[in-house]
Amino acid sequence: MNRLKILTVVGARPQFIKAATLSRVLASRRMTEIMVHTGQHFDPEMSEIFFRELNIPEPAYHLGVHGGGHGEMTGRMLQALEPVMQKAAPDAVVVFGDTNSTAAGALCAAKLQIPIAHVEAGLRSFDRRMPEEINRVVADHLSDILLCPSRTAVQNLAKEGITQNVHHVGDVMYDAALHARADTSGGSKVLDRLKLAPRGYAVATVHRAENTDDPAALAKVIGWLVARSAQQPVVLPLHPRTRQALSRNNLALKGVRVIDPVGYLDMMQLMNGAVAVYTDSGGMQKEAYFHRVPCVTLRANTEWVETIEAGWNRLWEGPDYVKPRRDIDDFGDGRAADSIVDIITDKLRSRA
Repeated sequence: MNRLKILTVVGARPQFIKAATLSRVLASRRMTEIMVHTGQHFDPEMSEIFFRELNIPEPAYHLGVHGGGHGEMTGRMLQALEPVMQKAAPDAVVVFGDTNSTAAGALCAAKLQIPIAHVEAGLRSFDRRMPEEINRVVADHLSDILLCPSRTAVQNLAKEGITQNVHHVGDVMYDAALHARADTSGGSKVLDRLKLAPRGYAVATVHRAENTDDPAALAKVIGWLVARSAQQPVVLPLHPRTRQALSRNNLALKGVRVIDPVGYLDMMQLMNGAVAVYTDSGGMQKEAYFHRVPCVTLRANTEWVETIEAGWNRLWEGPDYVKPRRDIDDFGDGRAADSIVDIITDKLRSRA
């Protein structure tokens, strides 16, 4: 069989991190990767810095699609992706996570009858009001290979009637955290730069549409963070979407230490030195656990139920940490990307 050609679709910060782990393995196996950046995250602090720090290959295509409503953005991505996939003619398309880029990549590949592998398949918050939930369901029901980070994800798919070509591979975000750990201690000086003492602060992020697009919800989250900052310093790398929402609604982060967005290595170091993480990000809930830092999720639900069941996470309006803290074995041993490439390779070769 000729050298396998894999087209990967990325567009947002968490996908850059996941794609980096896969790119390293694809390169080591001498497989051809065609990376397509939709442009969903276009700010240099949310995109370019991750490519530099994680040594991700320069995307073969940059579609420059960002802004607008969810339907508009997804439609423009579909329109831009179709000629790219037709020209590239890959053996498979890999999509990551739950963004509009994920849904668009899966829809486009399905219409062109290209096999789809979904990394981080099977996650569910069971809240269809979240656009991410819709994207997850769409990608999973279109995919030919479902690569699950946890046993719960496998069970979620089975409840929806998806049992074929479902694999529990572990979490590529854990791969990334282990790979970066040495670089995090030596490559980031963010604590010195911000004059922060280890275990002397909490770190927070807010970016989900459910919090930023609803003025009442945003005011509630900001009020909670401001109250926390009166008890302990809270450092908040401010997402561009959240900055715009604060300005639009005349809200102030009084007492919260607001900084510009940071790269992956700086964020790993900030979390590693924190006493707590407050976030509405799915990825950061896990990353907090990887650093064994307690997390409070600024949402009414989470797709990462393992972190709550293991006592490391809680919902901000739910009960306090109610279970003893323990390790989570679902996330694997740091070789999820190797398993993913093995599975994709075997699947494609069996079809040849």
